[in-house]
Amino acid sequence: MFTTLDRQLIYSYFKAYVFCLISLMGLFVVVDLFMNLDDFTSSKNDFASVAQFIGTYYGYKSFQIFDKLCESVILLAGMFTVAWMQRNNELVPLLSAGVSTRRAVQPVLICAGAMMILAAVNQELGLPFIDAFMLENRKNPDGAQETTDVKGCFDMEGTLISGRAAIKAKSMILDFNAVIPPRDGRHGFTTIQAKEAFYIPETQGDKRSGGWLLKQARVEGQFDPDDEGEILKSLGAGSYFLKTRDGDLDTVVRVKNWFMYLPTWKLLRELDRPGNTQHANLAIAFHMRMTRPIVGVILIVLGLSVILRDQNRNVFISTGLCLILCAVFFASIFACQWLGKDEYVSPALAAWLPVIVFAPSALVMFDAVHT
Repeated sequence: MFTTLDRQLIYSYFKAYVFCLISLMGLFVVVDLFMNLDDFTSSKNDFASVAQFIGTYYGYKSFQIFDKLCESVILLAGMFTVAWMQRNNELVPLLSAGVSTRRAVQPVLICAGAMMILAAVNQELGLPFIDAFMLENRKNPDGAQETTDVKGCFDMEGTLISGRAAIKAKSMILDFNAVIPPRDGRHGFTTIQAKEAFYIPETQGDKRSGGWLLKQARVEGQFDPDDEGEILKSLGAGSYFLKTRDGDLDTVVRVKNWFMYLPTWKLLRELDRPGNTQHANLAIAFHMRMTRPIVGVILIVLGLSVILRDQNRNVFISTGLCLILCAVFFASIFACQWLGKDEYVSPALAAWLPVIVFAPSALVMFDAVHT
């Protein structure tokens, strides 16, 4: 049951949280806007369209900024809340009344845990629905003004899809190439080359959807329309329809760090994609989704322990030590990610190593807080 002091502390925490979040996000937006103003105006002509584009861009970008700042804002909010209590000597009466320091800051820990849940919700329900292509292509947000590089991919059935360039606004790939592996009793590969290919999204009841409409195409290898079944169908006059399983245009022209925008269940599915060349990155990202709530709690416990360990220390010195601890903590996480990406350690160990190293230290430091 929360007491009046608990409710006051919760109110102080959320007030500090909102202040820190708005301040850091506002600072990021202002700096990023002035550094990239030319990119925003290159594809627009009038002020109204530029303003609308900037508003839409940073509306999407705010989800990404929140995802990156979440742990830092949680720590800063907890740090300011407890430091303000110390500055106003609010802990002394509580300690005199027999309330332990750990019990006094318990609402801060609960609020921090709740905010970590909000970060998970943003990851699963926010980031997957933003326009990642717009965020990574400010000069060409809708993919209409210039061609985009085709990264290529394997669909879930093992078909390799590639091409020379893509025009995203038209859902088109130029100089399309596809290789269908041996399957269904066939022992050879089927190679398809097309001058143009248009992706048609899946429509229920339409067999010519959920795949690529190929124009001016040429097929080589063991191709028999009766044997290919639902994979490749000839439409006559050099046109074909290639059915793919999760091999759409967005998959072929993926942006940098595309897997960071995926919900966890899709990230897990990507680990099973044939011909995966980013298995280590995907595995680290997946395990870090599991460890993220734990890492956030560890960080706030470490920060509060530094502030509360010596309650006679100047509040600004405590705040500085807390920020240094935060920098060391995140540097360790990035170092572990680097070790995992270069396969010096396993992806699972790279994600869980910060928890293994810092969790015991957090418990010891929090237990050493004067009560």
